[in-house]
Amino acid sequence: MREIASGLRFPEGPVVYEDGGVILVEIARGTLSRVTPKGRIEVIAELGGGPNGAAAGPDGAIFVCNNGGFDWHEVDGLLFPGRQPKTYSGGRIERVDPATGKAEVLYTECDGVRLRGPNDLVFDDHGGFYFTDLGKSRPHEIDIGRLYYARADGSAIRLCAEGLTTPNGTGLSPDGSTVYVAETQTGRLWKFPVLSPGVLQLQHGWAPGTLVAGLPGYQLLDSMAVEAGGNICVATLANGGITVFAPGGAVVEHVPFPDLLTTNIAFGGPGLKTAYVTLSSTGRLVSVDWPRAGHSLRYLNR
Repeated sequence: MREIASGLRFPEGPVVYEDGGVILVEIARGTLSRVTPKGRIEVIAELGGGPNGAAAGPDGAIFVCNNGGFDWHEVDGLLFPGRQPKTYSGGRIERVDPATGKAEVLYTECDGVRLRGPNDLVFDDHGGFYFTDLGKSRPHEIDIGRLYYARADGSAIRLCAEGLTTPNGTGLSPDGSTVYVAETQTGRLWKFPVLSPGVLQLQHGWAPGTLVAGLPGYQLLDSMAVEAGGNICVATLANGGITVFAPGGAVVEHVPFPDLLTTNIAFGGPGLKTAYVTLSSTGRLVSVDWPRAGHSLRYLNR
C-alpha cells in the first residue's frame, strides 16, 4: 500500500487522471479537492454541505452528489459521519469546472420530491448518469432511498427505482446493460437490467431489484468500481476493505485496508491495474497494485 496523501477531511469519490493526479471530495471540509501526483492537496471549489460522490462528465466537468451535510464525531482520532445536522443545506447535484472552480447546482428535486442525500453517481454512454439518494437520518426516522437518472446538461431527471435502504455506491457493468447499487445498512448488492437510458427492469413485490449478494455479519457497503472482466469491487465498512463480487454473486476476495471506513475505490495507472482507495476516518488516499484491470470509465479513461 502506498500513501498518496494524508490530512484529508473524510475523502471520498476519487477521480483518477492519467498523470496520477486525483480529484476527490472532502465531505467534512465541504470541498472538491485535487491531490497532485506528489501528494499536495489543493481546493478546487468550496461547495459546503456534504459533497459526497464525484465523477467526470462528458464535458470534462466534475459532477458532485452533495448530501447536504452531516453531524461529525471524532473518536480516538478517527472521524465519523452522523445524522442530519442543524445546518443541513438540502441534497443536490452540482457541476464544477475543475479549471476555474466555478460550481452550479443542476438538480435539487425530481417531480416535486426534494433530493435528500445524493451519494454516488456513474455516467453511461448516452450523456446521462445514474445516482443514488441515500437519504438522511434523524433521531427517530430515516429516509427511504432512491435511484435516479439525470442528463448532464441539467435538462431532465427521472426516478429509476425506489424502496431502497440506504443506497450508496452505484456502478455499471462493462457493457452498460446492468446498473449495480450497494445498500449500506443491509450489506446488500442489487442489480437492475437497463432497458433504455434511465429505464430499468424492476422486480414486482418487496425487492427493489435483483439481489446479487448479501454479506453476513456486520459488514456495511459503500461505493464501488467495476473491473474490466465484470467483477464488482465494493468498499466495505466495519470489515474495512474492498469486497470483490463476481457478477453471479460469489465473493471473489476481500482485500483488507487499515481503516474501518474504507469508502471508495477507483482505477488508474498503466492498464488500469492500480486501485486508488479512500480511507476516510483516517483521512488518507492510498493506492495498491490490483491483480485485475479496472473497467475504463466513460469520459475519463478512454
